[in-house]
Amino acid sequence: MTRGRRREHYQWNMDIIGVPGIEAEAELLSALVTFFKNMGITSNDVGIKISNRKVLQAVLSRHNVPDDSFAAVCVIVDKIEKLPQDEIKKELSMLGVTIEAVNGILDALSIRSLDELEDLIGPESGAVADLKQLLNLANAYGYDDWVHFDASIVRGLAYYTGTVFEGFDKEGRLRAICGGGRYDRLLATFGGPETPACGFGFGDAVILELLKEKGIIPSLRLEADYIVIALEDHLRQPASTIAARLRSTGHVVDLVLENKRLKWAFRQAERLNAKRMILVGSSEWEKGTVRVKDLSSGDECDVTLDDLVTQQNYKVS
Repeated sequence: MTRGRRREHYQWNMDIIGVPGIEAEAELLSALVTFFKNMGITSNDVGIKISNRKVLQAVLSRHNVPDDSFAAVCVIVDKIEKLPQDEIKKELSMLGVTIEAVNGILDALSIRSLDELEDLIGPESGAVADLKQLLNLANAYGYDDWVHFDASIVRGLAYYTGTVFEGFDKEGRLRAICGGGRYDRLLATFGGPETPACGFGFGDAVILELLKEKGIIPSLRLEADYIVIALEDHLRQPASTIAARLRSTGHVVDLVLENKRLKWAFRQAERLNAKRMILVGSSEWEKGTVRVKDLSSGDECDVTLDDLVTQQNYKVS
């Protein structure tokens, strides 16, 4: 439990399945940027760091680190902004990585320029080609000012196979806002066909902290078209029918489920900014009608259920 990290949270996941090209990652990043913009967040507030798992693979290969150490190295490197560098070096050394290789890995992960990366691992590297294409697509989409190459982004989960990315606040006070990447072998791992895929996870905890800091948490006004109350216990079933019929036509309906007084129902209607109240009473229901009250004007009339649902043959105010 820390700031922006809770025991339980809501999460938005977005995945593109079956597209092997880097165009899929570009579309995912476009969705993230669109969300940020719609929330009133700018590229001055938030950036998206991008890299590629193949970068670290190439670096480990240069230093003769065994392939079976790759996943463990990723987990350690993923802590690079959370732990002192001496601790990172100690954990890598405990994996059997030589001091020369440890220093080489850390030097490579400090690279922030694709030209420097190309000099290190060569222009023929698939990682360099993918990253260049992704940056070109970011420019085409118009969100290139949001995207930054950062070789230290590897993501700790073992299933990533290519592009990886993380959203971050530029003041550096918060944890990663969101993150994801390409995972072309994950579905096959669980018995499915080998299928190209990429996606991201976006929890609600960190973004809420950022919105609070910026003072831009949206004010969501509760609104209901109707509040429905049965005035006697034996009328609860008809009240449920009325609520269901109105909801089926697209109306927002609050059904009073408990045995509440009418005074409570009016207070509830006020909390919900309800437009109308439907009172299901014995005398009206015996005639096949309900009482509909317009809560802004105070006018009311008796209406059949069919007319209520079709909005025909009655006028409250």
